[in-house]
Amino acid sequence: MRHKTSAVMALAVTAALVAAPAAATAAPACDTKPIQTALKALEKVGSGISVTVRSPRCGVWNGGVGLADRKTGRKVVGNEHSRIGSDTKTWTATVVLQLVGEGRIKLDDTVEQYLPGLVRTKLYDGRKITIRQLLQHTSGLPDYLDAPFWNNEEAHRWDHIEPLQTVQQALALPRPQRAPSGFAYASTNYNLAGLIVTEVTGRCIATEIDQRIVQPLGLRETSWPGDRTTIPQPDLRGYLKQRGSFVDKTEWNTSEADASGELISTGADATAFWTALMTGKLLAPAQLADLKRTIVDDEGQAYGLGVEGYKHIPGVATWGHSGSMASGHKFRNAVTDDGQRAVTLLIGTDSFDSAKVDTVIGDLIRDLR
Repeated sequence: MRHKTSAVMALAVTAALVAAPAAATAAPACDTKPIQTALKALEKVGSGISVTVRSPRCGVWNGGVGLADRKTGRKVVGNEHSRIGSDTKTWTATVVLQLVGEGRIKLDDTVEQYLPGLVRTKLYDGRKITIRQLLQHTSGLPDYLDAPFWNNEEAHRWDHIEPLQTVQQALALPRPQRAPSGFAYASTNYNLAGLIVTEVTGRCIATEIDQRIVQPLGLRETSWPGDRTTIPQPDLRGYLKQRGSFVDKTEWNTSEADASGELISTGADATAFWTALMTGKLLAPAQLADLKRTIVDDEGQAYGLGVEGYKHIPGVATWGHSGSMASGHKFRNAVTDDGQRAVTLLIGTDSFDSAKVDTVIGDLIRDLR
């Protein structure tokens, strides 16, 4: 559910300035030229894309390109709900780090201390795997999505699957290939982290995210679907390209994703979360520093505790976390280290040029003022 363009169609560019700084005599005006340039570039992707931008001069801006629903012709306007996939990992990591700040968890505690006997096979030993390693994907555990069970995801589209089942699927797999840093991306790590949160708090990760992040930040458009297969309206439909045609796969039971990828949100809510995270509203300084302490991942990029480190601007750190779901929904974002500039894209297809989209995000966040 990480990094994972198509037929040309009439794409409409629609945008709305949702929140802008109050007028002041000497305040610089909002320059939307970088945003318009980005929208023109995104038109070529051939997908419905919801765009949220935050900058000091423009406040929060929502808009988009293309169609949110190919069947009805409904255009993207920027307030659509979508599955954010593995961006959920950052929300889960935030909850874990809050518990660290409260003294209820230590990053170097082992999985065995909280889930005794769960990870104990010939290949994997929870007594030697720490919570820090789970959050940074250095546990050496395989990704449950590599299990034969998931060779045909469509066959399990409507199934309720517990996170414990996904862990058990992973433990039956051989050791994964790891980067020199020990990094091996696996959603298994985060479903385990979610189980640890439940063991410590007595509440599921969905409730902890709601109580600790969603409600305090007033994120009214963010939800945890559980067994609900639909997305709140207005939705960004998700499409897979099959035999040259786009097939709507929006409705999906994503319970298996759990702490590693289950959240539904909007661009505005996701941007508000990332802004709050980077400006220290969710974590104490020590835990925020832990979050940003990175290693080199399997793609030669930086990875912290549930965050991907980017180099969009020379000398300026940017952060984010991509997401990808079997329903065709994709998530891309970037926010500057100080939380002042942010770009969030919700993408309604699995078929697009990731490198080009990431370049658009980088250029936009560089040029925002």
